[in-house]
Amino acid sequence: MNLKAGYPFSLIKNGLVSEYPKLEKNIRTDVVIMGGGISGALVAWHLLENNISCIVVDSRSIGLGSTCASTSLLQYEIDTPLHKLTGLIGRKNAARSYALCLEAIDKLVRIASEAGFTDIQRKESLYYAATKKDVTDLQKEFTARKQQGFRVRYLDKKSVFDTTGIDAPAAILSADGAQTDAYMFTHALHRHGIKKGLEVFDRTNITTIDHKTRSVELQAENGFKIKARKLVYATGYEVVKYISQPIVKLKSTYAVISEPVSGGRPFWKNDMLLWNTADPYLYMRTTFDNRIMVGGRDENFTSPKKRDELIPVKTKKLTADILKVFPSIDFIPEFSWTGVFGSTKDGLPFIGPYKKLPNSYFALGFGGNGITFSLVAAEIIADLVSGKRNTDAPIFSFDRQ
Repeated sequence: MNLKAGYPFSLIKNGLVSEYPKLEKNIRTDVVIMGGGISGALVAWHLLENNISCIVVDSRSIGLGSTCASTSLLQYEIDTPLHKLTGLIGRKNAARSYALCLEAIDKLVRIASEAGFTDIQRKESLYYAATKKDVTDLQKEFTARKQQGFRVRYLDKKSVFDTTGIDAPAAILSADGAQTDAYMFTHALHRHGIKKGLEVFDRTNITTIDHKTRSVELQAENGFKIKARKLVYATGYEVVKYISQPIVKLKSTYAVISEPVSGGRPFWKNDMLLWNTADPYLYMRTTFDNRIMVGGRDENFTSPKKRDELIPVKTKKLTADILKVFPSIDFIPEFSWTGVFGSTKDGLPFIGPYKKLPNSYFALGFGGNGITFSLVAAEIIADLVSGKRNTDAPIFSFDRQ
């Protein structure tokens, strides 16, 4: 599947930052991770931390799927608000899902430090009402988060403007958020892993997967084979071809990044992450090099051709969206892109074993905060491969449906 199109900013800015070989030998390992983007990289990190030998294999150059198109917001808020998720899966599991994503932000910052990766910054996050009719639900959401101990403040119309300069009827200000560059973070993780014995193979298309009773065997297009005790599917939205049950609805999202903006930082008060209650929601953040990124305007995914044809009109609409919020900002779009993402019925990822494919685990961090879900998946899978019990695994299992 063609997962993205246009000019993803991180790929344009950084290019092909690392070289990895194709698979050109038969190989045995404890675990093979299929997919070398941010999800696969985090799984490899955690397996190595548990002294489990593993390799990574990807059909593309590393990071050139959804990872390079990621806008790389790190938020604990799941696409399904906490007060609504509680009604779907119960208070305990809903609160734990949010708490895991919050913990993931701290862990990602720590992992980045250990890997020598510096492009990750903690940020406050503002979730603001797009219209007056959204205020009631926003108040419910604030109450649900406050009751669970999250560091949030409720802002009325005046407080929103005083805090951010945005004219919105209400907002929730969260103390805990962050942003990064998923593409560059992925390569930093792989470089660190290679020093610890990880092997990473890209441009290696797997054509056959044989799930045996006690092992898995993969064959690449060039005929070379990988034999492993376990297989981790970290292929993101392309996974639909391996799963027989309908687990995800594919959508196309759009993003635009400006030319470097003059006038000095911050471009809005407190330089926080911004997103709203609209469906689909609008989100905005800044970059190290004085640019502003805006995204949203999602569409149901029907085909790459139709998705890609919408880039020019979506660029104009997203530019108009941010200028409506901040009319004084000199936002001149420079790069635009689109990518595929997925949504599930409850907004949660699918993590863990899938009974129809023995000796396999899935790391499927769907939704707007896929990177934090990838961290959660990596921890759960590392535990399961190690034979440890993970009490959070049932929340994200395939059997929950």
